[in-house]
Amino acid sequence: MVLTAVLAFAGTGAVAAYLDFKDDIDVSDVDALLGTDRATPSRDPDDPFSGRALNILVMGTDYRGEGNDALAGDGDEFHSDTTLLVHVAGDRSRMEIVSIPRDSLVDIPACPLPGGGQSSPRRNAMFNSAFAIGGGPSKDVTGAAACTIRTVETLTGVPITDHVVVKMNGVIGVVDAIGGVPMCLPEPVKGNNHVDLDLPAGEVRLDGYQSINFLRARKGRGMGLELGSDLARIQRQQSFVDAMVREILAQNVITDSPRLYRLVQAVLKSISTNPGLADPAALAGLAWSVRGIDPADIVFTSLPVVNAPRDPNRVVWVERETDKIWERIAADQPPGWDPSQEPEPSDGGGDAGGSSTGPSGSPAPSAPDAASPPPDEPAPGDTGVPSPGSSAPAAEEPSPSPTPSLLPGVCG
Repeated sequence: MVLTAVLAFAGTGAVAAYLDFKDDIDVSDVDALLGTDRATPSRDPDDPFSGRALNILVMGTDYRGEGNDALAGDGDEFHSDTTLLVHVAGDRSRMEIVSIPRDSLVDIPACPLPGGGQSSPRRNAMFNSAFAIGGGPSKDVTGAAACTIRTVETLTGVPITDHVVVKMNGVIGVVDAIGGVPMCLPEPVKGNNHVDLDLPAGEVRLDGYQSINFLRARKGRGMGLELGSDLARIQRQQSFVDAMVREILAQNVITDSPRLYRLVQAVLKSISTNPGLADPAALAGLAWSVRGIDPADIVFTSLPVVNAPRDPNRVVWVERETDKIWERIAADQPPGWDPSQEPEPSDGGGDAGGSSTGPSGSPAPSAPDAASPPPDEPAPGDTGVPSPGSSAPAAEEPSPSPTPSLLPGVCG
């Protein structure tokens, strides 16, 4: 359920999508009719991915269709304004969530198009436009996800094992199902620009609707909203995810098998995903396998970026730092891992994860040319960027360590 919470959150990063998908799951909940004085299934679910590290790409969009214009205003947008790479360690001892800024200038490879053929490669384009390119004029979700996955794999060398695109009502349903998410806000938070958000300072419990607006907000007052920055919004989103994870763990949802299955089924009705994760038993098994993760071992990583030289509203990755993050994740290693300190294998083979190549033997990815001009057709939306920085742990740390203090807004 830790993983389920992360997946359900992602769709609200900008204007979360309400997207139709073919494999909608109908749920018939008979518990209310049968009462509570009966035996319920207690078999613990099995993890079909056991022993495998997972890299799940989670995409939330600014799509205005299916009634979202009432929430976000009119528009023809179709971008992945929130993208998370969720890495689940093969031994299920830790999880790392890497936020990829939508305003990153990157090279987008050629992508297959829904109607046949493929798109042309784009140089120095906004990262979130890969979703729109793959979706084409018909706004095809499968094509959009495929192009975003191909872009991430090309840039990072990290193989994406699964993906998720989340509907707007995913957050509403999941947050309300757990009774809300408690947060301790350091100051009042008020959004504007089609965001219905007005929260007091102190401890509050956000319901599903409030959660959507808290995660969408980019402009307003409080907790960095004055900056109007996507990077500041990423920080607020990370605080919300942390708070939601702690709430789910505190309720012991994962150890209650019947409740876990019901909640997983509800989540699956709200997302579009690949067949591997679309099976309720499989997702429940994965959630069950991470039930022992300590919140201190759920790490949130922000990519090191700097302002683009020719456009202060765009950013470029700090290649020497981001390459280390991607190499570590591809090798299923924790923050602080240093490949140069890995011992040589006794059989004379290569150093696992210690070279500068990706898992397929390709050269390590490189960031776009910072001196190149911004794209001709950037995605809409102005973004002020705060001073660059990185939340990646220092290289000399041998293993993940608890954050010295809680993220802003997370209750102690």
